[in-house]
Amino acid sequence: MTRPVVAITIGRSNYRRMFSTEAMNALAVVAEVVHHSGDEPASKPELLGVLASADACITSWGVGRIDADVVAAAPRLGHMAHMGGSVKRFVSDAVFQRGIRVTSASITLARDVAETTLGLMIVGRKRIWPLANHVNDGGWRDSPVWDRWDARELHRSTVGLIGAGNVGRHVIELLGPFSVTILVADPDLGDDEAQRLGVERVELAELMDRSDVVSIHAPATDETRHMVGAELLSRLGDGAVLINTARGSIIDEGALVDELAAGRIFAFLDVTDPEPPAPDSPLRRLENVVVTPHIAGCIENCHRMGELAVEEVRRYLAGEPAVNEVRPDMLDRIA
Repeated sequence: MTRPVVAITIGRSNYRRMFSTEAMNALAVVAEVVHHSGDEPASKPELLGVLASADACITSWGVGRIDADVVAAAPRLGHMAHMGGSVKRFVSDAVFQRGIRVTSASITLARDVAETTLGLMIVGRKRIWPLANHVNDGGWRDSPVWDRWDARELHRSTVGLIGAGNVGRHVIELLGPFSVTILVADPDLGDDEAQRLGVERVELAELMDRSDVVSIHAPATDETRHMVGAELLSRLGDGAVLINTARGSIIDEGALVDELAAGRIFAFLDVTDPEPPAPDSPLRRLENVVVTPHIAGCIENCHRMGELAVEEVRRYLAGEPAVNEVRPDMLDRIA
């Protein structure tokens, strides 16, 4: 009996980052594995070759789009297991029209982002960055800087989450030991589900009014572009912490710069709009903002994504339901 064929398209230089030894061994048990021979992710011309005999493929950042030409050149392809934050730029209508099952390992990436977010909440409430800079400048507790950025605790704070998708729900889980009040603004979250999650569903304005920490976890869509603007930012209390590990376009960056320049709030931005910020952007100079280069997700060790992708392939070949299938009607809600 001929074994099914699974094509890995991510490029050899990315194997160590994306796949554990256990994942590669598990994949070899269920299928014949063919590899894109290049070091970097497969381009469209390279996909035309490596997918010709594939029953399933594993994709990730940088791989060419599975467009109509690629689908036509891969007559046996029935499953695409994607490792990354969003499948949107990698799939086409032709994929779904052919009935190719698409799965995403983004739910594991979401946990990485959530863990980073929790860390930023803790150090944000403790004022680690401004107070460390103050000590470097020769200061200590007895100064106006201490009065302005007095260290506080996450415990029993009020945390506002904008969005309750995969990342937001992982954040809710991680916040469990901290006895916080969690407010959520998400039009897709119903009252019953909010109650199950142990959160309070509120409108965005109320969330900004009440929260000590606000963390953004919404997708980047036409509806969410500049959703957090001057009026909402002005509602944040003095000393509030604003965290964005989602997409830079969700915040009106000009309004945010104006609010930061007033010195009332502190922000952690892992994403900006544009990305990276312009060399002369005030975000690079203001003392009450920390900008990081889009690192909230996994960077050096993305094995959780590789292991889930392999499990999705195993399930597809065994005729079992997917863990995290992406259907065409879901694309409008994906960043």
